Amino acid sequence: MFIKSLVLAHTMAAMRLKSEASKLYLSYLWWILEPMLYVAVFYFAFSYLLNRGGENFLVFLMCGKIPLMWYTKTLIKNSMSLTTGKGLMGQRDFPKFVFPYSHTLEAAYKETVVYLFLVAFVWLYGFEAGVEWLYLLALVPVMLLLILSTGMVAAYITVYVPDFRMIIAMFTMALLFVSGVFWDVRALPDPRMTELMLIYNPFAFMLDAHRQVLMYRTAPDWTQLGYIAGGAALLLLIMHGWFASQSQRIARRLYS
Repeated sequence: MFIKSLVLAHTMAAMRLKSEASKLYLSYLWWILEPMLYVAVFYFAFSYLLNRGGENFLVFLMCGKIPLMWYTKTLIKNSMSLTTGKGLMGQRDFPKFVFPYSHTLEAAYKETVVYLFLVAFVWLYGFEAGVEWLYLLALVPVMLLLILSTGMVAAYITVYVPDFRMIIAMFTMALLFVSGVFWDVRALPDPRMTELMLIYNPFAFMLDAHRQVLMYRTAPDWTQLGYIAGGAALLLLIMHGWFASQSQRIARRLYS
């Protein structure tokens, strides 16, 4: 049953990607252009207007903005996935987790191309490639777990509290400033504050881990990465169980 639902989620994601690309002149190129335009705006603002860039700031910014943008954009889409999918729910009964899964897969397919571009850009920028870059293969699944687990929570709450999407918008904006996208968490004047940020802010840890791997060829803190992965996996399992037990109630709420 789960495999069939996963195939359905993949099909829905693929159809949305093709539909979106067909409506745009630059088609699939927007997968790379969109995040790079965001990075370019912030790079110009911090490097030239505020004069706060520094050496290798462009790569530093890309290693932070791209993963966080993946998370925040997918979280927003996942929060509305059940609401926007109620038309399909009326046609047939299938597990409700398919909807946040399909949006997560859609974003993941795009991000595969973006990450390949990121790795190539870092290498062309002058950073030496090494086997340590393979640690990205450990970071990406943890990002997916974070996206899926929190996305299912957001999707469920939004069904009953539509205004929750406004909270999500503010939350994603806050993450932009408190997770070290523009500043180095390791450069804080108080080492204790750095330690607390990396322990209690999983997003600050994940962005820093991307930089440690790509810019400094250093392995992430496996213990902390394991805690984040374990917590996200546990939350995902809980939400799967909750979605299964609340499937009919969700449908009734959406059609009430």
